[in-house]
Amino acid sequence: MMQDWNLYRDALLARVGEYAQITPDVMRGLMTIDGAAAKTGKLEPKMHELIALAVAVTTRCDGCIAVHVKKAVEHGATVEEISEALGVAIALNAGAALTYSARVLDAHAALPKA
Repeated sequence: MMQDWNLYRDALLARVGEYAQITPDVMRGLMTIDGAAAKTGKLEPKMHELIALAVAVTTRCDGCIAVHVKKAVEHGATVEEISEALGVAIALNAGAALTYSARVLDAHAALPKA
């Protein structure tokens, strides 16, 4: 059964709100970082959200997916644009697997020869 992403996002944001009351300095710090990332205005908000979605996929963050897919659509992202951003995430994950596969071979080559 598929997850109800709207319910999940609402529940997550409520819990994050509770956390923010307990640790307001941590949340202020996070919001400062988030604001600084968009402060220059060099990227359109839609592009910012498409990048956030690709990163959310590569870091396996369901909460990030739930929040940023909504924001991306609010900024005009189409399912085709979202899919292209996801294609980049898929390619980079495969690239990372390839890079780390090379590291495994390198570690293997460094083992003492029997």
